Amino acid sequence: MKKYKLCCIGHITQDKVVTPNNVVEMPGGTAYYFAKALSRLDVSEFQLVTAVGDEGMPAVEDIRQTGIAVECHLCEHSVCFENIYHSINQSNRTQRVTAMAAPFTLEMLKDVDAEIIHLGSLLQTDFSLEVIQALASRGKVSVDVQGFLREVKGEEVHAIDWKDKLVALRYIHTLKANRDEMLTITGCDEPHEAALMLADWGVKEVVLTFDEEGSLVYTKGEFIEIPAFPTINVVDATGCGDTYMVGYLYQRSKGAPVYEAGCFAAAMCTIKLQGYGPFNGSEQAIRQIMNSSNSLEKLVTNLKFGSSK
Repeated sequence: MKKYKLCCIGHITQDKVVTPNNVVEMPGGTAYYFAKALSRLDVSEFQLVTAVGDEGMPAVEDIRQTGIAVECHLCEHSVCFENIYHSINQSNRTQRVTAMAAPFTLEMLKDVDAEIIHLGSLLQTDFSLEVIQALASRGKVSVDVQGFLREVKGEEVHAIDWKDKLVALRYIHTLKANRDEMLTITGCDEPHEAALMLADWGVKEVVLTFDEEGSLVYTKGEFIEIPAFPTINVVDATGCGDTYMVGYLYQRSKGAPVYEAGCFAAAMCTIKLQGYGPFNGSEQAIRQIMNSSNSLEKLVTNLKFGSSK
């Protein structure tokens, strides 16, 4: 069995994206956005593990056609999300879940073996503490914390704290959170203090993202500030957090330092925001954004990570 440098585990969803200007139905979920973005880079050391209903198999086959190694488990039905954006800049979103899939089990993941294992959680039930502990014995576990902070009541998605966090975070190497998620899991709205709190709980690499304000990484006792690059026209923000983690983990898996990985991730997001669906750019386009040294210096100088108040 091949050991991969990077593996993403998560459900592929059936999504409806509603914006003030458009309504689009498409596959979604961390697994889908992650894999489709990686397909534009180098897939040779990447594996996707997913679970879908019959309606999700066309998306799985589409990913396989890009050359990605996919392990797919068939469920009774796929997860169905509805993302409703209430403003042009898409910073305000309402979510509904109209169908849920079964959680990932140890049996389903028994063959997973990778240096970095990214858990693309969508809902709090996707990955149990037992699964996280088992995967941590095989590689560095990375999580986008969003799913662990989502509870579904009826069809409505509500923000909740992660009940197992004080145990689970001991097994997490890299954790990514946006401002709202940071506040939910730590109760703290000051990024540096929140990062220190998460590190005290066991996270080795804390990644906090703040949209156009940039991102902040805390690891090995050091804060690294990463700029957000200007975006000409925001079309679709769905999956932007997933896109950031694709760029960040892709570069980290290749040995890139944190700052370079973060800038690569931020440049990917700039490209992704300007079109519907997953990132569809190229590594050359990412590097062109990163290499605009004058604007980068200005962006870094203007970084401010204050509280949300």
